[in-house]
Amino acid sequence: MTMYLVAGAVMTPIAGKLSDIYGRKKILLMIMVIYTIGVTVAASSSTFYTMLIARSFQGVGMGMFPIAYTMIRSQFPRNKISIGQGIITSMYASGSVIGLVVGGGIIQYYGWHATFISVIPISIFLLIIIWKFVNVKDHRDDCASNNYGDKDSNSGSTNDLTSKNNNKNGSRQRPRQKQIQKYNKDMDDDLDEVKNDNNVGIDPNKIKRQHLDIKGAVTLAVAIVSILLVFTFLQPPGENLTASSSASFVNNRNYSTMITISFAILGTSSFIGFILVERRAQSPLLDLKLMANKVILPGNLVMLVIGMTMFMVMQTIPILARSPNPLGFGDSVIEATKIQIPYSIILLVSGPTSGFIVSKMGSRTPMIAGTIITTIGFFAIYALHSTQLFVSIGLAVVSVGLSFAAVGVMNIIILATPAQSMGISTGMTSLIRIIGSALGPAIAGMLMQSQQQILKMNGSTTVATFPSSGAYNMIFLTAAILSVFSIAFAIMAGKKRDVGKAAPLSVPKKRP
Repeated sequence: MTMYLVAGAVMTPIAGKLSDIYGRKKILLMIMVIYTIGVTVAASSSTFYTMLIARSFQGVGMGMFPIAYTMIRSQFPRNKISIGQGIITSMYASGSVIGLVVGGGIIQYYGWHATFISVIPISIFLLIIIWKFVNVKDHRDDCASNNYGDKDSNSGSTNDLTSKNNNKNGSRQRPRQKQIQKYNKDMDDDLDEVKNDNNVGIDPNKIKRQHLDIKGAVTLAVAIVSILLVFTFLQPPGENLTASSSASFVNNRNYSTMITISFAILGTSSFIGFILVERRAQSPLLDLKLMANKVILPGNLVMLVIGMTMFMVMQTIPILARSPNPLGFGDSVIEATKIQIPYSIILLVSGPTSGFIVSKMGSRTPMIAGTIITTIGFFAIYALHSTQLFVSIGLAVVSVGLSFAAVGVMNIIILATPAQSMGISTGMTSLIRIIGSALGPAIAGMLMQSQQQILKMNGSTTVATFPSSGAYNMIFLTAAILSVFSIAFAIMAGKKRDVGKAAPLSVPKKRP
């Protein structure tokens, strides 16, 4: 799991930058090929280290997400972007439902190798579908062709169309003339927006001559890997807690502390070096000015909190369900899975629904409402987690809030980002969410390991240690408090202006 997250965190911003340079469809197909190779290797793996390599290849596949959000910006009208995001969110939830229900059955009856084997034909099928049928319009094409041009160019302004119709039809077509004039005015406004948004007028050769910032990519990769490993090794070793922690093999506490400090120093120095490199780079991997935007910065902080709190709780729920009474529910694997199914199903429905609502109301109100609902859900889980039903209800409330918050924030970030920097911006947003997704389980693991309770197994003399009830209370309360901060960040992101409302098409069709 750590290899998967590390590879995804490193590759996500790089994939976004490569899509800006070489085209979105091309990079998307390359990443899908790498992901398919990773699934194939995992299906045939027989050693632990082979599985690590396979999982790192699959982690590269996480770079598909920023490219997918970028493609929505270029393919959808402005007033439909949020709907496209909601559909992607619901598809992610659909995969979660299928993975929980079908995946558990496949493992039980056919073994874990079969789960990877079942994904291979699906990956190949989607690869062929995208290659054959998905046509992506890149911002590089807009700049290169410059078809939109100037309204006062030789091709004629929009007013020429009005004048020609005036000369041809005379006074008999005055109602029609008013319609044409209104149409031309709207189209001219759209042309100005596209010209400013896509920087039409810059030399297209400069875009083609951009190169990947190798120094920035290396320093960022080292910084991300080091920081994630710090939180991995911070989890104290335990005997019976089967969390996904690569620090469990470290039996010497002093040795573990030394490794943690070393990675912390390496991560901090690499991050400082990354900032210095990016400030001097001609084609930076991360546009620091863009990330400091008054809309994008708090929006990314909301995404960080969403990733952190969601995975903090989602990792804890199975351990709570599997732990024996009175510390847990004592459920089987299938019963533990059922607790999270309502969360995924509701997210499947609320994903596209939130997209429609954002397209009508704008991003600000649904985003803030989503963070408030999420906070209420986490406080409900903190107060009522004594039964499976209460936990499922709390997760259902959280799923509604997350769908509105995630779609609203992503819509604000996309609309606040210039088209030529879309890959970088969405890549960094996905990276920040991945980092939050990695920090959440690490924090939950530390809290569970630090508060253990000894319990006799089935009345026998055998004893084992499990997370205490206080550990679960601390985890759920931490998630709820962090969600309160997400409300403040959401208010800051939507304070400047209510972006995301229905607007004219940002990329109009070429007029005759």
